[in-house]
Amino acid sequence: MKAQQIEITTLTIFKVVLVFLALWFLWFIRDIVAILFVALLLAALIGPYADWFHKRKVPRTIAVLILYVILFALAAGTIVLIVPPLIEQIQQLTSNFSSLTSKVSEFFSRVYAFSAEKGFGGNILESAKSLQQGAQGAISQIFSTISGFFGGIVAFVLVLVLAFYMVVEEDSARRFFKHLAPEQYQVYLSALLQKIQDKIGAWMRGQLILMIAIGILSYVGLLILGVNYPLVLALFAGMLEIVPYIGPTFSVIPAAIIAFAQDPIKGVLVLGLYVLIQQIENNVLVPAVMKRVTGLNPVVAIVALLVGIKVAGFVGALLSVPVATVLMVVLQDFFSDNKSSESKNAV
Repeated sequence: MKAQQIEITTLTIFKVVLVFLALWFLWFIRDIVAILFVALLLAALIGPYADWFHKRKVPRTIAVLILYVILFALAAGTIVLIVPPLIEQIQQLTSNFSSLTSKVSEFFSRVYAFSAEKGFGGNILESAKSLQQGAQGAISQIFSTISGFFGGIVAFVLVLVLAFYMVVEEDSARRFFKHLAPEQYQVYLSALLQKIQDKIGAWMRGQLILMIAIGILSYVGLLILGVNYPLVLALFAGMLEIVPYIGPTFSVIPAAIIAFAQDPIKGVLVLGLYVLIQQIENNVLVPAVMKRVTGLNPVVAIVALLVGIKVAGFVGALLSVPVATVLMVVLQDFFSDNKSSESKNAV
């Protein structure tokens, strides 16, 4: 039996080194890559609406400008309606923070006394305090990351400009990426890019609908229960909806703390409210809005989320699902193409 010889050519080594250098370079410019990806998300979001205008003889440049005006008008209207009461509630929350903290500590002290009396363990208070500190740290990190990443005027303008040209020059951009591939793969690459754009655009639009729906449900529920600062808490819940699995869990923490500080019964009702909202989301909203949008297995989505957090923190958590969706489209297309080739060879 002859031993198989494995030959590694200089060209193979060069290709491997080139791949590693490319990965290192992408990591080195990861901030720029993140801006490009956010611009791609925005372009995928407004692209179908630009196509709708273009089919009605409106030039793509004018169509994108119209869409930008609509988006800015919606944003301005939202700011006018939400920001004044939001600022008022934030000011109230800030002024009452010390009182809120003392009430929360008093509640945990009662829990500790009850647990010690019943023999449930002596470290419940410490665990609760650690959870509270961890939640405060996580929340502050989330907002600091958001402000740090999206707060820059330059980054914001870059995203708008890049998304504008991605939509206006869509055919030119697709031709450019298509011509990067060998001629026999150009048609395949063009179709693959279209699949990715459709998938990401559908995910983005569905995610926005979910965020708005969860925010409204949270606000109405908190308002009915009489919880303080309902607008702040509902906005927080809606924003965190973009982070799968972890976001909805974190949104419960401040609402529960504020509700328990008001009344323990109200705190229990708030926990029940968020469980109810989660059930509505999982069983009604997600099947209706996000049905077949990403096609990601929950395990794959959770792994992608953990990898995103490890690599880029909160920004990585935001981009983990769309990046995983792109990779899934590429892999599914690759394996389906291989299967079709194998079946042809078998025939």
